[in-house]
Amino acid sequence: MRSKKVAPRGRRAGGRVTHPTAPRLRRNQPQKKIVTPLPTVERVATGQIRNISVGALARVEGEGGIAIRLKGDVVQDVKVRIYEPPRFFEAFLRKRSYHEVPDITARICGICPVAYQTSSCQAIEHIFDVTVDGALRDLRRLLYCGEWIESHVLHIAMLHLPDFLGYEDAIQLSRAQPELVKAALRLKKIGNDVMVVVGGREIHPVNVRVGGFYRLPRLEQLRALVEPLRWALGTARELVRITAGLTFPDFTQDYEFVALRHPDEYPVHEGRIVSSKGVDIAVKDYESVFAEEHVEHSNALHSVRKGGGSYLVGPLARYNLNFDRLTPQAREAAEAAGLRPPVTNQFQSIIVRAIETVFAVEESLRIIEHYEPPAAASVPFQVREGIGMGCTEAPRGILYHRYKVDGHGLIQQAKIVPPTSQNLRTMESDLRAFATKHRHLPTDRLTWQCEQAVRNYDPCISCATHFLKLEVESP
Repeated sequence: MRSKKVAPRGRRAGGRVTHPTAPRLRRNQPQKKIVTPLPTVERVATGQIRNISVGALARVEGEGGIAIRLKGDVVQDVKVRIYEPPRFFEAFLRKRSYHEVPDITARICGICPVAYQTSSCQAIEHIFDVTVDGALRDLRRLLYCGEWIESHVLHIAMLHLPDFLGYEDAIQLSRAQPELVKAALRLKKIGNDVMVVVGGREIHPVNVRVGGFYRLPRLEQLRALVEPLRWALGTARELVRITAGLTFPDFTQDYEFVALRHPDEYPVHEGRIVSSKGVDIAVKDYESVFAEEHVEHSNALHSVRKGGGSYLVGPLARYNLNFDRLTPQAREAAEAAGLRPPVTNQFQSIIVRAIETVFAVEESLRIIEHYEPPAAASVPFQVREGIGMGCTEAPRGILYHRYKVDGHGLIQQAKIVPPTSQNLRTMESDLRAFATKHRHLPTDRLTWQCEQAVRNYDPCISCATHFLKLEVESP
């Protein structure tokens, strides 16, 4: 059920919300660097309690909120509340045949179904000792690149950019800068088109199977993508320029970045799991280092590094750990933006997503240019019992799957660890640090920017979007 759309607190002016830092942009005004005015200081009496509550996070997938309690200058409590009911996908998979798994797991997310399909396929292929390589591997990577394009552009232009420009949503942004939004929508559609050609459709693709695909795309279908992708490459580079021109809060953190690392390429669907603080393991060893914990205030589990606390997955982690693996134009765009690693301000993740969009478009063109159809659409294999693990880089970070399969190919156990659950503990750490540093901001502005701090992660709570309901309680 979609919640009622409730606007953020603020004055309406010309169809948009006037946040405390909203720039006064005229219609069709060219993109330019925004200068944030000096903040107003809210005087807080010693011992005064402020409760900052966002009942439903705006422009994220699913149902969740945040609650922060301040007493004077001290942040006493921070919670990212995930109240959406559990959906029990892991239980749904039990006693189902292995060949159903890619189609069932794709339904977990309408924005990144390929990530779920690919991680699940890899885990089962691990059990059956299947290697997908050559042209089939390239097609799998191409399909994933299509998903990166559509997901990143959706987040950048529709969900996150309005925060930086002071608009309620992409509808209001489109009235001020229609050409920017039109270009973003066209760019997103090109990513969707790649998914249609390789995966059969853009939402919950139907062409993915253990061992490869059910059918191969025709050469003329792939070649028809070339011209749109060439346009997309230039547009994605412009998106890097636009996002690099934004103004970001002064907020850096000492994250432990965790991502895949591949010896020859920017990681998308293969690699070892590495971190900025010494982790370097095979995918099969994931659970020896990372664990899930229940927390009282959330229906989503929190993932932690055993003995080491929170960690960060997603674009910032991939970028910092794999900058040297970027494609040439993606690296050029990064250099032009002045964004060399380490990048430790999560608000700048919007630039990194734009750079990764350049990468995904450039990589798609490379794969299509060198593609030679394989002899078959899938690799043959024998069903056998065992336990297998798979891990790929969803747009939001590493996505881990583990399955136990019996001799008939039926799933006995399933475990899925999505990126958002791995980032929840770090989101709360960000909120605590941000609220502490900016505790003297007026309550409405602090509330708004704390919500944006969560939206930096593009959290995928589920596949629905809800709008902000803001409540501030004073003693």
